[in-house]
Amino acid sequence: MAKDDVPEVVRNKRVILRDYVTGFPKESDMYISFSTMTSKIPENHKGVVLVTNLYLSCDPYMRLRMRNDQDPEFTPFPPGSPITGFGVAQVLDSTHHGFQEGDFVWRTRGWEEYSFIARPERLFKIRHTDVPLSYYAGILGFRIESSALRALEKEHLVTLSFALGGARVV
Repeated sequence: MAKDDVPEVVRNKRVILRDYVTGFPKESDMYISFSTMTSKIPENHKGVVLVTNLYLSCDPYMRLRMRNDQDPEFTPFPPGSPITGFGVAQVLDSTHHGFQEGDFVWRTRGWEEYSFIARPERLFKIRHTDVPLSYYAGILGFRIESSALRALEKEHLVTLSFALGGARVV
């Protein structure tokens, strides 16, 4: 490895859920944690992607995941772990054939500065960068996941509210 190929060690700031939340979330329900990591994927890791997170979404459904209600639709965030949500990121390094350095991607990730994506085939590659990338953390990034609609019967009307980030059945 040449001197220029030595990976930089970077500080990774993460938002951690302190414990399950009762009522409305407060700042004290979370804390900032710092760790270090390298800015390159280790040689023995194949088919993964390292990203820097640019925009993170904060959506109403996340309140449900901060509680320990045992709701099968909303798996709780584990206390002591980074909160996860949708977001936009830029690929810093990749050993996956479908992604290269500089690509912009959207999908669920931790609320942290840098993320290793072990299953990048789930990433959505952003091809239209002629609009602000932050839009992909909102209306342009919203995709109806089949699992979210699987339980709905055909006669129900589904109303999607992109401004509020939610969906409801009428």
